[in-house]
Amino acid sequence: MHHPGPNNLISDVDGVRVGNAEDYEVRTGVTVILPDQSVTAAVDVRGGAPGTRETDALNPTCLVERVDAIVLAGGSAFGLESASGAMVWLRERGQGFAIGNARVPIVPAAILFDLLNGGDKEWGSTPPYRRLARAACDNASAEFPLGNIGAGLGATAGDLKGGLGSASSVSRSGLQVGALVAANPYGSVVMPGSDAFWAWPFEHGNEFGGGRPGGSSVGKDFGASGSSEAGANTTIAVVATNAKLDVAQAQRVAMMAHDGIARAVRPAHTPFDGDTVFALATGDGPHEGAERVAEIGMMAADCLSRAIARGVYAAETLGDSPGYRSRYRAGTEEA
Repeated sequence: MHHPGPNNLISDVDGVRVGNAEDYEVRTGVTVILPDQSVTAAVDVRGGAPGTRETDALNPTCLVERVDAIVLAGGSAFGLESASGAMVWLRERGQGFAIGNARVPIVPAAILFDLLNGGDKEWGSTPPYRRLARAACDNASAEFPLGNIGAGLGATAGDLKGGLGSASSVSRSGLQVGALVAANPYGSVVMPGSDAFWAWPFEHGNEFGGGRPGGSSVGKDFGASGSSEAGANTTIAVVATNAKLDVAQAQRVAMMAHDGIARAVRPAHTPFDGDTVFALATGDGPHEGAERVAEIGMMAADCLSRAIARGVYAAETLGDSPGYRSRYRAGTEEA
């Protein structure tokens, strides 16, 4: 049996903290996943329009096996500069991959498109992302809010406001798995003709409102989709576990975790999305066996589905993007 951890956040995985920073005038933000020490990492990219940095270094055939942080950011390609801010912050603290006397922090990153959300993007020669990444590192904590926070501030989810979401799952044996996502998908997270999230079968308690389908047709409601411009959408995520995995095992977990996107968003992995999932493993001791890796991947996929729904559920209306609760729960106790 699995159940949410104490905070129902990715930080329920031992040794993982999360920092967020936002610029409300620009309507964008940065989220940094900051482990207490370097951790094993891998990545799987399935969207048709990804924006990433340092993902090739995470190939199991390459030299680097551990990372010092992961950055999720708005800003499209401009947001990739956020990784530089986190790198400098880490280097100032003596962290990074040692090469002789030099240290190079390994900070992969993925971005989402939020350039058309009504914020002031006339930032001149200095995009805000390095600054926001440093602020996010300073703010790193085991507890953080969801919705219009960090990389989720400027996100949209089909025709709803998107947001930052997180969820966790803990087994009786002490296995910890968590997910963090900036949900900005092209597809819909809500079933057509219903207030039920596609992820409803995986909900624990009332963590994203308890909506249930009632005669909704199964299919894509293209009237509830996001922008059809190439690169204008994406779901970027990190899953983490306290198990010890090698890079190939972590990559398998990232691949399995993508099922969580497909269960929570319809359609997923489209030509317009840059869907990317990083996997982190913080554990010590012997590497896990194949059966355990399969369990971790299953838990990661379930957590990611829940995290997507939780992020959208928590998001408040911003500009022309209505929040889920404003649309479906206005005037109720939960609104």
